Amino acid sequence: MKLTWQIVKFQLKETFAIAYGNYTFREALIITLEKNNEKGFGECTSIDYYHINLNDFQIILEKIKAKIESKKIVYPSDFYTFLLSLNLPSFLRSALDCAYWDLFGKLEKQSFLTINSINYKKLPESSITISIDTIENQIQKIEQSTWNKFKVKCNHFDENNIVKLIQLNKDIALDSNGSFDAEQCLWLENNELTAKFTYLEQPMEIGFNNYSVLRANRFANWMADEDCQNLVDLNNLVPHYSSINIKLVKCGGLTPAMEMIAFARELGFKIMMGCMTESTIGISAGAVLAPLCDYADLDGANLIANDIASGSKIENGKIILSENYGLGIKLI
Repeated sequence: MKLTWQIVKFQLKETFAIAYGNYTFREALIITLEKNNEKGFGECTSIDYYHINLNDFQIILEKIKAKIESKKIVYPSDFYTFLLSLNLPSFLRSALDCAYWDLFGKLEKQSFLTINSINYKKLPESSITISIDTIENQIQKIEQSTWNKFKVKCNHFDENNIVKLIQLNKDIALDSNGSFDAEQCLWLENNELTAKFTYLEQPMEIGFNNYSVLRANRFANWMADEDCQNLVDLNNLVPHYSSINIKLVKCGGLTPAMEMIAFARELGFKIMMGCMTESTIGISAGAVLAPLCDYADLDGANLIANDIASGSKIENGKIILSENYGLGIKLI
């Protein structure tokens, strides 16, 4: 098995403005695993607020390249056990895990969906992100959009803006990226109108000391994003969050994400398959788990101007899954 990689710069179609900052491009590390003329692809994005440095990842890959290339083709869960032994950051582990699943399926001549017996006839619809802007501009974008579901970003609490969004009678979620405080969250969860939001994502800064004040049994459908990194976090979240956002790079790939989904179901969570701003490589990986989820936020490739791959795609919110082998990813 051959391992190669490259860093790609993706130009965004418009400035991506969230509470953590404004972004006009994203850099991503693209992993390729090759065997018998078949190639599997994985991706992880450089995210400053997650302290991700892709140059550090390249140094790590140089060190582990020989170990990976000496591995025989085994079932992906066994390969993942090997990846865990390397003590890799979750973002890099995810890219390798996804690339391996893609390669494995192509070698076996089966899709990821078939291998894992996933019924993909019923799929959630993906939201499109509305970046931070004036409320007037945000509403205009929503009203002019051909999508049906929207995730509206904000970087502070504004009661008037919240009421205006609710009055649109659209399918809207609110994502403050940790910019609300406890008093504002108390107002939200006790306000009956708040139930009109599909969910309210990561309301406060990360950490139990913050989210411990949230109550999952009130009007707000609180969704954990940065507070939900992996399987270990789930038990602590139960009294406080009703929903969780699973992103492959946070939890370490498709293999742990499937385990996480199963456990979250047992605990009664609603689940969203989320993404970073990434190409069709990353979106195709996340999309195969969308049939197991209640919500989807897989608009990442729709936000970039220079996509480099084909595979599963999102058209006006509709998830169109590739039925090709592996994850169905091809470079273009």
